[in-house]
Parts: sequence; structure tokens; C-alpha cells
Amino acid sequence: MHDELEREREERLLKFAALAGQEREDQEYEAFLRSDEYVPPDEAWMKKVTSELRRPPKRRLVHWRKLVVMAAAGLYFSLRMGFVQIHRLPEGMRLVMAKPTDEKGTSPFQALMVSSAACVGTGNIIGISTAICLGGPGAVFWMTVMALIGAASSFVECTLAQIYKRKNSDGTSYGGPAYYIEDALHNKTLATAFVVFLLLTYSFGFNLVCSYNVQSTFSVYSFYDPSVTPAIIGAILAILCGACVMGGAKRIEKAASILVPFMGVAYVIVTAIVLVMNLGMIPYVISMILEDAFNFKAILSGVAGSCLVMGIKRGLYSNESGVGSAPNAAASAIVSHPVKQGLVQMLTVYIDTIILCNATAFMCFVSGVVPTKEAAGAVWVQNSLFSELGHFGPLFITVAMLIFSFTTLIGNIYYCENGLAYLNGKKMPSPSFMRGFHIYAILIVFIGAIIPMTAAWSLADITMGGMTLINLPACVALSGVVIKAYKDYEKQKAQGLDPVFKAESIGMDPEELDFWK
Repeated sequence: MHDELEREREERLLKFAALAGQEREDQEYEAFLRSDEYVPPDEAWMKKVTSELRRPPKRRLVHWRKLVVMAAAGLYFSLRMGFVQIHRLPEGMRLVMAKPTDEKGTSPFQALMVSSAACVGTGNIIGISTAICLGGPGAVFWMTVMALIGAASSFVECTLAQIYKRKNSDGTSYGGPAYYIEDALHNKTLATAFVVFLLLTYSFGFNLVCSYNVQSTFSVYSFYDPSVTPAIIGAILAILCGACVMGGAKRIEKAASILVPFMGVAYVIVTAIVLVMNLGMIPYVISMILEDAFNFKAILSGVAGSCLVMGIKRGLYSNESGVGSAPNAAASAIVSHPVKQGLVQMLTVYIDTIILCNATAFMCFVSGVVPTKEAAGAVWVQNSLFSELGHFGPLFITVAMLIFSFTTLIGNIYYCENGLAYLNGKKMPSPSFMRGFHIYAILIVFIGAIIPMTAAWSLADITMGGMTLINLPACVALSGVVIKAYKDYEKQKAQGLDPVFKAESIGMDPEELDFWK
């Protein structure tokens, strides 16, 4: 029986490989559409995919500029620092559990979990599925390559956030791109523009989209009623988010430090189970990914929708490296050297893209369920896990989407609090103002579940592009500071010391900084 199942899975996988490049009219493809494996896609999801493919030229221009800048900056930082994201990966893993130098402060682990919470979300399931269904299996390879390159950008921006962070009256710290843009580049206008883009992206656009994606996951269940269910799910999400964010930044940090590791480990365990059930399929899957990734004839014949472009988009977007969001969390960590938190924060890329996105891809590939344009999104993932784990599969994906989305929502609100502090003269607004902001953020979560998302996608894409096009050029301009700090760290490590940073050791004026004197 086991051999028969293995042969059946192998036949399905081979069928999948054969179908990957064929047109819809192909007889085998039509047979698949009539089979029990196929589940019709969510209509709302297809409208979103269609709008993405038909977006106007101006939006496409911002989109491509953002991609080019993100890829070029990541490669530049990688080359200048000897691929620190790979060379110093073990060091970053070791530093994760380091204690904060001040008991009142945020630990490196908590800061990492907040940034991971904000970027680990529906994109790890819906995003990677869409990249594969629209671009092909090779998207997984290019996604992984670009994520590794982008990790260098994460290291640079988070190290800068640490160097230029500000001190609260209680000794805790805060900061982010707005602070190093103003303090180091002396451009308050650009810093303010960055914060405005950040608030529009994370308090409005991304949270609308995230909430909508969660409720749309339930559309595959028989109890789903489009006129009622979205409102119920939106209300539940809003109440949960409200209970968390009303407690302030510390409660968000605590929630993220529990939920992100829990769901991440659970997701990896389920992936491992599915892969062990299909060990014989893994070599075929790897071969298929690599073959499609280097099929340049197919890539060049349809550049915009090729596996290369889809993979690059997912590799750069999924973990938000260089966008300027993670530094807002990184600045809160209390460490003895800025480079320490830079090394820790780059692990977000590994958690989000290298582990979780690849986990989704391999789980679905070994099932042999064919990825089609019509099944792009949660549908292909749910169908794939149903074929392997029965009814538990789609249920697990729904739970994963709920938890990942919840942590994304609260992580986004955390970023906004830091932006509001900057606009308020670099100090947190009054408790009454923050309460009003939290109520607004909670309402956005509810509204996102019940209205169409085309406009929200467009807004988030443009405002995120604005953040990126401000932050990354600033990081390039200030990369010399990061390189000096990194060399100082390496020098102390070579001497057998636990690195401690002093601003004057790299030629900076300590009086211009709140820390590192």
C-alpha cells in the first residue's frame, strides 16, 4: 500500500511538472479542472490578483523603481561587508537570547519578535502561493536568493537605528529611520515624509489588507456567508487587537514574543511531517525548482510574470528588508554594541522567507496538487494540505493565517507608535491621544474585513514604495558609519572581548548621540 501511495504521489508530481508550462486548453489541464482535487478560487481573491496584473502605469513605475533600489542596495551592502548576513549568521543566532544591559529595556529577542510579527503574515502563505501559481516553481529559488541579498539591508538599517537611537526618561530607547535621517543627514523634511509614509502604510493600508485576507480564508468553508461572516471575523480580530494594543508597546512586545515563536515552530513541525511523508518526492521538487529557475527562454518570453520576477518580488517584499520598518523595533533593544542588534534583526529574513515561505512551497509541491492561476493564494495551499492531511490541513492553514495576521496587525501598530512620537517632537503623545489612535487602528481592522481591497492594495504599494525610496538611499549614504561600527565589533571580537561600543572609537561625536558615550 505504501509503495502504491508513493507511486501515486510521484505520478501527480510528474503531472504537475508537465503541466507547469502548458496552456489552459491542454486536455490534461482540463481533466484536472474536472477532478476532485480542484476547488474553485475565492472570487474576491481573483479580483485582487486581476487588479494587480492590470495596475496603471504610474503605479507600475513606483513598483519597479522600488524593486531595483531594494535589489541594488542589498547587493551593494553585501559586497561592501563581505556578505555579513551569511558570514555572521551563527553570531546573530547566538546573540538572540542575550539579556538587555538594562533590566527595564527591551531584549534583543523581543525586538526581533516585534519585527518578525509585522512581516510574518499572510504573505508567507498567500504571497508565496501566488508567486508560484503565477510565476512557476522557479520563483522559490529566486525568492531565496533575493532574501539572502536583502538581509544585508536589514543589517545596515537596524545597526543605524541602534547608533542614532534616543533615550526615554526611564532609560529605555526608541528610534528608527526618521531619527538617523534627521540627525545624520540633517534633513528633517525627508524624515517627516518618511514617517507620514510609514503611518499611511502600517496604520491604514497594510492593516486593511491583512484583515481582509484573514476573513477571505474562511470562504472555503460551508458556513461562510459573505454578508455576515466577514463582519463577525473583523469584530473578533478588532477586539483581540484592542485588548493587546491598549496595553501599550510592552504588551505588544510580550504578545509577539509568545505568538511568533509558537506559530513558527508549529508551522515548521507540520511542514516536517508532510515532507517525511513524501521523502521520495523531495529530489524531484528540487530538480523542478532549479530547472524552472534557469529556464531563461521561458523567463524572457514573459518577463513581467516570470518565475524570476515573481521570486524577486517575494524575496524582497516578504521580509521588508530595507523598507525602514524593522529599525523602529531594533532601536528599542538595549545592547552593548549596535552591531549586535543588527546581526539579530537580520534573522527576520531567515525566519520569514528562508524558513516559512520555503516551508509553504515545499509542503505544496510534494503533495503533487497542480498550482494554477485560478488557485493562486490560499486555495492552492489548502488543497495541497487537504490531499496530505485530510480536513486537518485546511484547518491548520486557517489557524496559521489567523495567528500570523494577528501578530502582523499588532506589529504594524507598534511601528506607528514610534512614528507618532517623532511627529510629536520626539516624545510619546499624551495617553488620551494614544487611546484615540488605538481606537482608530482597531476600527481600521474591522473595516478591512468588510470592504473590497483594491484601493488599499494600491495605497499600500505606493506608500511602502515611498518609505523604501527614502530609507535605502539614506542607508547607502550612511553605510560608512555602519562599516566602521562593524569593523570595531570585529576588532573587539578578535581580541576575545564582548564588544562594547563607544561613539568616539569610530570618530563620532558622543555629544550628538543619546547613547554610546
